[in-house]
Amino acid sequence: MRSWSGPDVPSIGGRAPELRIHDTRTNGLVASTPEGVARLYVCGITPYDATHIGHAATYLAFDLLQRQWLDRGLDVDYTQNVTDVDDPLLERANDTGEDWTALAEREIQMFREDMQALGMVAPRHYVGAVESIDLVAGLVERLGDSVYPVDGDLYFDVHADPDFGQVSGLDEETMLALFGERGGDPDRPGKKHPLDCLLWQAPREGEPSWDSRLGPGRPGWHIECAAIALEHLGTDFDVQGGGSDLVFPHHEMSASEATVATGEPFAQAFVHAGMVALDGEKMSKSKGNLELVSRLRENGHDPMAIRLALLGHHYRSNWEWTAADLASGEQRLDAWRAAVSRAETASGEELVGRLREVLADDLDAPTALSIVDAWAADEGTDASGGATVKDAVDALLGVRL
Repeated sequence: MRSWSGPDVPSIGGRAPELRIHDTRTNGLVASTPEGVARLYVCGITPYDATHIGHAATYLAFDLLQRQWLDRGLDVDYTQNVTDVDDPLLERANDTGEDWTALAEREIQMFREDMQALGMVAPRHYVGAVESIDLVAGLVERLGDSVYPVDGDLYFDVHADPDFGQVSGLDEETMLALFGERGGDPDRPGKKHPLDCLLWQAPREGEPSWDSRLGPGRPGWHIECAAIALEHLGTDFDVQGGGSDLVFPHHEMSASEATVATGEPFAQAFVHAGMVALDGEKMSKSKGNLELVSRLRENGHDPMAIRLALLGHHYRSNWEWTAADLASGEQRLDAWRAAVSRAETASGEELVGRLREVLADDLDAPTALSIVDAWAADEGTDASGGATVKDAVDALLGVRL
């Protein structure tokens, strides 16, 4: 599956400090110190509707992470999936009468365009579930005795992994509640344990299926990401990322499946972005309370202002989108563009050092914005400061001035 054309990230000289980032599994900051190549997997969209601000906030968090690695001189091997066959997509296609493949392709293209407009560094591998059928089948086979059938479907015994539960740190009661809320089937008869998850779904009438070594059917969600990540990044890669609603069951179960199959750790750190609300509830396609990136763009809002509005909130925070966020982003963008155009400014070199310092501390973008605000308000005497800051803001924050 084709990716999109990402921006060229300027090189700004010098070297960034060591990055420390919050790991959900340990519930604390951990050093991210890849050597040579940094490997990142971020779970992608299910393409049955357009990209909303909550999506954009999540992908922006991992765009910031990549930019810190790039600033350290690392090669970033970034993989993202797209779940281009799943129940919500098929349900939306059935409701609208549209062919599900056409619906998926249209929304995938819109997602690419939104990400490109927002200045996101593109993944090296952008991989669909449909093109990964053989990968999924091969990984299921490697799971051995931890796989069992239920009425033609195949399930994973999550307790085959003795460390199951360590990614989320949740007790079983909470796991069961979330599993039911987030696409699981804890009450299905025939399962060994309510938390066991679907690996391979046998054909259903009126739904697509593919031939495979497992027989006809289609993959489950968790095994899809495990298979794609292992194929393109290997085991023990640097960061598994996504929104905080993926901690359980998705990331917990993907990690267990991969660990049981390989005998190796899945990822070194599990990093999660907070949720964005609108009208008092988490922004959600299922609820329909969405602020769409494409709609904001169509209404003439500069994508860099949208990006600044998102950067005004720490990536791990839960927050609510309002018109004031966008207004703040637009005002800030105007002020910064005016400042970098001045003949003389405050020191650009000093600003670069301060930006690197705060971003190395768990991607503290709100503090980084306040540093640039203060720089923009100071007239100064540095004739080259504007050019230096323009490149630094582009490289580290992804904001094109």
